[in-house]
Amino acid sequence: MTLTSGRLAKTLPTLFRYFQRIGSTNDAARDWLMKGAPANAVDIADEQSAGRGRRGKSWHTPPGAALAISMILKPQARWLPRLTMLGGLAVCELAESLGCEDLGIKWPNDVQIGGKKVSGILCEATWAGDRLCGAALGIGLNVRVDFQGTTLAASATSLESAIDARLDRSQLAGSLCERILHWQRRIATDELFASWRARLNMLGQMVSANGAIGMALDVTADGALLLSDERGERHTIHVGELVPLAGEGL
Repeated sequence: MTLTSGRLAKTLPTLFRYFQRIGSTNDAARDWLMKGAPANAVDIADEQSAGRGRRGKSWHTPPGAALAISMILKPQARWLPRLTMLGGLAVCELAESLGCEDLGIKWPNDVQIGGKKVSGILCEATWAGDRLCGAALGIGLNVRVDFQGTTLAASATSLESAIDARLDRSQLAGSLCERILHWQRRIATDELFASWRARLNMLGQMVSANGAIGMALDVTADGALLLSDERGERHTIHVGELVPLAGEGL
């Protein structure tokens, strides 16, 4: 079904704005935040022409095929790193409820089905000096994007491809927001961190991150990756691109 304000009003649990086409929902949400938007308000678009991920990567959300959602959250500054965690958990639980299998979170911000990316998460904070005004938790979710015959066929997938069924994006948007709010209420708990850590799919594997090669040992409470290289030296990596090195050992 086509996304419309009317359909979304029946499913979204929070104040929202709907855009048929937009550059970036995160940009719109951060602007709305500075104009007084309340916590948990949502910007959602059918098509996103200038979406972005970590490290400046850009992508286009095609119309009718995906979800592009940004929720405004206002946590205490110390819990800011956990917003990406709860976003990943929300997507995993939504996909699991639909019958998707072999779900995992590729550190730090991709949700995968069978090792293929189905969703990306980007949290962007807005500050006034040293005061945190809030953050936009942006989530891009492939619903029926067709990657067959493209260069992304081996690395990306969609929900409908995973379960071989047609889905209602308005219902998905509402369910996703419900899961975000569920974990947002538990942002300070050990349960959130433990649940997120349990979903990580590369711990114990050989990886490359920010030029360091080694075993992905664990993660810290603020979401940093702990990596042990061939010399036994440990690296704490807060941001970066994680690349699996299948078949390699120390």
